[in-house]
Amino acid sequence: MERLATLYIDKESHKFSAAHYTIFSATERERLHGHNFSVSAMIAAPMGDNGFAADYNVYKRRIKGLCDELDEYMVLPGHSPYQSVVEDGDNYRVSFNGEDMWFLRSDTLVLPIVNSTVEEFAHYLLRRMLEESAGEALAELEICVASGPGQKGSARWSAMDEGIA
Repeated sequence: MERLATLYIDKESHKFSAAHYTIFSATERERLHGHNFSVSAMIAAPMGDNGFAADYNVYKRRIKGLCDELDEYMVLPGHSPYQSVVEDGDNYRVSFNGEDMWFLRSDTLVLPIVNSTVEEFAHYLLRRMLEESAGEALAELEICVASGPGQKGSARWSAMDEGIA
């Protein structure tokens, strides 16, 4: 019988600061604001003959790298049904509910998500971690993103069902 072990990675350095707003409907959204988001992971993998399941350092570097990619940006959802994002020279022009907002392209990331929420960030980071971990013997992977104490969302992948929850 294969032995699995679960590793939990929750480091102070696994964070990113980003501006965003959450869209509630075609006519309602939050005001622009920011958070210091923190990212943690749960990794389940088969135990190796050497007594460990996965190299913590590999996963810590991956999480840190993904956080660094998001750090100090305005984050926009590129797949929202309620707003459009158009490149206009050095800017993105974002249209929402009849209003236009302008953001410098150099300060803005447009992600393949439908909303700028902790749940969507968790799914985005989970997909990225799975891409970077392709071919490795993982049984489960869960990514949690917190926008502050007591408020977080997560996304989970399992080799058993090959789906993202």
